[in-house]
Amino acid sequence: MKSTVEEIRQRFDNDVERFSNLETGQSATIDAPLVLELVTQAAAACSPRATHLLDIGCGAGNYSLKMLAALPNLNVSLVDLSQPMLTRAAERVGAATAGQVVTHQADIRELELGEGQFDIILAAAVFHHLRGDDEWRAVFAKCFRALRPGGSIWISDLIEHSSQPVQTLMKARYGEYLAALKGNEYRETVFGYIEKEDTPRPLLFQVDMLREVGFSTVELLHKNSVFAAFGGLRGV
Repeated sequence: MKSTVEEIRQRFDNDVERFSNLETGQSATIDAPLVLELVTQAAAACSPRATHLLDIGCGAGNYSLKMLAALPNLNVSLVDLSQPMLTRAAERVGAATAGQVVTHQADIRELELGEGQFDIILAAAVFHHLRGDDEWRAVFAKCFRALRPGGSIWISDLIEHSSQPVQTLMKARYGEYLAALKGNEYRETVFGYIEKEDTPRPLLFQVDMLREVGFSTVELLHKNSVFAAFGGLRGV
């Protein structure tokens, strides 16, 4: 049995300090600083006149802060399961923008986003908690509807591979990265919570789903081992 939403919330409630560091907060993710830069630069390039940002699974606000460095004074809506994460994110993001900052402690599967509300959606390390195909389709479709024409969504996340030999290879490479970072015990800890909490899907599954729900263009920014960064653009 996978973790419940409440169990996932509790783990993140206790991890605010780690996720508050722009440089090391996502150290378990390969190429995290590079991906943070690529995602926010791509979002700014594709939606240069953006005024409203939605950050799903915002954590302590790192992605919103980087986005604001590229596009200052956005209105920002922050969504996270964890209230302590949201509180920290709101403090940090509120100090970085003259725009309005709104928070929602919610599961994205249940939160109503409305239609045409946002220019940019960021979703970092969050969608791998979705379960069945119906949840993936519903959330991707919800994000499409929530974007204004010309808007874009940018995702950075854990992925799996459709071929078992390739999945085994990439998982082993990720394990080597974790062991080199903090040792074998750390590797097993990370693998343990991935097994308990996460249900990632292949990159191409998500690319196809973005197209299925209406995104006219899909862009791949980066892939390394079991992580990828990519985005979808809504037509004008």
